[in-house]
Amino acid sequence: MKLHPHLEEGFFLARLNRFAALVEVEGREEMVHVANSGRLRELFEPGRRLLLAPASGDHRKTRYDLALVDLGHTLVSADARLPNGLVAESLQRKDLESFAGFPHVRREVTYGESRLDLMLEGPPGKCYLETKSVTLVEGDGMAMFPDAPTTRGVKHLNTLMQVAAEGHRAGVVFVIQRSDARCLTPHDESDPEFGAALRAASRAGVDVMAYGCQVSPKEIRLAQPIPVNL
Repeated sequence: MKLHPHLEEGFFLARLNRFAALVEVEGREEMVHVANSGRLRELFEPGRRLLLAPASGDHRKTRYDLALVDLGHTLVSADARLPNGLVAESLQRKDLESFAGFPHVRREVTYGESRLDLMLEGPPGKCYLETKSVTLVEGDGMAMFPDAPTTRGVKHLNTLMQVAAEGHRAGVVFVIQRSDARCLTPHDESDPEFGAALRAASRAGVDVMAYGCQVSPKEIRLAQPIPVNL
């Protein structure tokens, strides 16, 4: 997935609310849109270098979207809207061998009371997928999700269990938007209900998968799958 071709440098000052941050850009303070409701405490440290995507629109309150956070050893994509598209792109390129039998991809489909990110169709039938954006990685390479309680995430897992019970394939794909993760595990300390629901979903036949990403100032791509430790 290509990023904005003219990213601008900024430096983090403060988190204003769930969807806004104060950033220094060329010596001035700018409010920047943060498309991620997670806490992001491991990313948002004062003075940290950011890369911002210029954005315009009649109803916007900010001139920039936060695109990348520079941790020094790796870039992190902080945009939680991207995993859906990243997985869809990889499916269309036939990069994900687990889903080789599903040539048709639809995005944003309703199942029961949930709107799931992707529905795949092919000779095996239908496969429903939900994608999750992961940015939290501990020092030993352990990626963790979520970093804040997510009732919506639990709802999606319950829907995927319903999908599996009704005879369709179901899966949740954790997209770790950085390159330094070696394993993924549920962050029980942050949201024990989500961790319990994820383990129950796995036992009920829902595929639980995780992929790292290759992140550069120009593009983001899914990398190789990484193990999930439940």
